[in-house]
Amino acid sequence: MFKEVISYIREVFNTPEEFIPLHAPYFGGNEKQYLMDTIDSTFVSSVGAYVNKFEEMMAEMTGAKYAVATTNGTVALQLALIAAGVKSGDEVITQPLTFVATANAITHANATAVFVDVDRDTMGLSPDALAQFLEANAEVRDGAAYNKTTGKRIAACIPMHTFGFPARIKEIVAVCDKYHITVVEDAAESLGSYVGNQHTGTFGKLGTFSFNGNKTVTCGGGGAIVTDDEELAKYAKHISTTAKVPHPWEFVHDVAGFNFRMPNLNAAVACAQLEQLDTILANKRALAGLYKEYFTDKEIGFVSEKEGTTANYWLNCVILKDLEQRNAFLEATNGSKVMTRPIWTLMNKLDMYQHCQCGDLTNSEWLEDRIVNVPSSFRP
Repeated sequence: MFKEVISYIREVFNTPEEFIPLHAPYFGGNEKQYLMDTIDSTFVSSVGAYVNKFEEMMAEMTGAKYAVATTNGTVALQLALIAAGVKSGDEVITQPLTFVATANAITHANATAVFVDVDRDTMGLSPDALAQFLEANAEVRDGAAYNKTTGKRIAACIPMHTFGFPARIKEIVAVCDKYHITVVEDAAESLGSYVGNQHTGTFGKLGTFSFNGNKTVTCGGGGAIVTDDEELAKYAKHISTTAKVPHPWEFVHDVAGFNFRMPNLNAAVACAQLEQLDTILANKRALAGLYKEYFTDKEIGFVSEKEGTTANYWLNCVILKDLEQRNAFLEATNGSKVMTRPIWTLMNKLDMYQHCQCGDLTNSEWLEDRIVNVPSSFRP
């Protein structure tokens, strides 16, 4: 059966023998021209026309009022947490089934992660599991949520839109509002994904995106924060730029800021990539359609977007029947030069996060044993 799947993937990508990557970047637009414009301008660092243009394009594309460019998605999430008021010693609820950057950003913000289960169909944070955890473990005092077990303030919640499939974000926000917990969306993987007509990353107080080399659109590195809150946007931009107080020549800094501002060189590539977003999304949706049709009525399942949502199909996912079959599939595909990858090891199993409080993680553990990403690159 695996040989048939491998043959089909090679047919889809018109690659009979060579290595097929999981997700290669696609550069089919003005990337080289905009890079040369940037070099000619001499503004290649964190000040330049393309950085401003990138922020304008991100705000327009997501429907947010403001966007702030950063060096990568991890620091975007760290800055968003700080801007949202997360303080040293606070707790932040998130899902254990996520890329390590989500948990790392919480740590870099000097907070502690708390892991709550996901839904099987979205692979994103479960509002039902969240509500059950908070009912059992949280109390509201003086307009803030506190963990009855640890005594710490639960300052924020980070749902992640896994592989571009939107989580049940409206329900998550409703649960968090009840407990006065700020929602910061990790939308790193979901550029071009929607719930109804609203873009992911715009339901919480802030949302963050990644433009790493393997994302739907890329600029090598790069990230962005989006928000409708003008003051939060200004603050995030300020602390991302060493917290320098504007002045023609004096060097005055009012807080211990960060050097997290996206360089103009990266922004030039990002702008060229964003110009092609609709074309890239249509191409990836067509690929997902081929996979969905192929895997229908086979032992291997295929993950599709849920009703009322639009997924960007950043990485296509198949579901194996158990861990043994998953491992056999990974060995067969990678051994045949068709790159596939398992979903991440759960965060609570990593050495640095084993001490974190967890809810019941049945769904996360079930998915960890079964989900595999298959090649999802743009098909010329």
